[in-house]
Amino acid sequence: MNQASIQPTAADRPTPPAAPPRAPTPVVISGLSKRFSESVLAVDNLDLAVEAGQVFGLLGPNGAGKTTVLRVLLGLIWPSSGSAHIFGEAIRPGHPVLRRVGAIVEGPAFVPYWSGQQNLEAFWRAGGDDWSTANSGPALEIAGLGEAIQRKVHTYSKGMQQRLAIAQALLNKPDLLVLDEPTLGLDPHEMREIRELLSTVAGEGTTVLLSSHILAEVEQVCTHAAVMAQGRLIASGTVAQLTGAATTVYVEVDAIDRATAVLAGVEGLGPLAREGMGLSVHLNAVPRKAIVAALVNAGIGVETVMSRHHLEDAFLELVGEEQ
Repeated sequence: MNQASIQPTAADRPTPPAAPPRAPTPVVISGLSKRFSESVLAVDNLDLAVEAGQVFGLLGPNGAGKTTVLRVLLGLIWPSSGSAHIFGEAIRPGHPVLRRVGAIVEGPAFVPYWSGQQNLEAFWRAGGDDWSTANSGPALEIAGLGEAIQRKVHTYSKGMQQRLAIAQALLNKPDLLVLDEPTLGLDPHEMREIRELLSTVAGEGTTVLLSSHILAEVEQVCTHAAVMAQGRLIASGTVAQLTGAATTVYVEVDAIDRATAVLAGVEGLGPLAREGMGLSVHLNAVPRKAIVAALVNAGIGVETVMSRHHLEDAFLELVGEEQ
């Protein structure tokens, strides 16, 4: 027999290495309902998943059920039906997996006449751990309080208290950070600081789940979002998916009359309207790059092309359908 013609059998072939097991999804909520009384159904059959690395916004008006969802997720209250899992573990009060979670729910609470440092140390030791084991250095660096950490908390602004609360939530170096309305009551400057802080946290690899009724906050900070109304999930997906393709753009050009004539000849384009130094253009199914190309090819200078369809439009449309 020709030795070269002998082929290895399946049994002779080496077994390929097994793929590493997939890490459990940080948050999985299935069929979750919470009824507080016969007349108050706060959450109604909610299904939701937050994948690793996402900054996920739970968006909805006041009373939509957002805080109730977070309280169930953290084991603070029992669901009426359904389940909530964190990293594959069914949540109950005091579950060990909660040590992988940092959270602020229904606002920060501190001893006002203690310093920020004293408050953090007391919080950490209340869990039975020595302060030396806390992730204090990175947490304080992210929070950016500087020397103010030694001041009494009653001297802090609301924004500083919120940053202290986030530092507290980061002391255990969490894999999941859960925040309930993190910019509520803050001024615009403080809101921006908290948004930047959350971007830093997410950049460090922490999965973030936050609730908010502030549309701009979710649009600027989050990668994914779910819209809730009256306890029900209305829509979920990436922020880009929820926003949808831009239906209207504002185009600023150096020759409005010529631009109007050129765009009027673009097949499929919707109505045009002169607006200030530019034009409001309804795209229909025409891509933005097509109108830019048409203008440039006609020798018209394009100064600005700006989408006019934001998360606010999608949110109002989605929630309006539920009213």
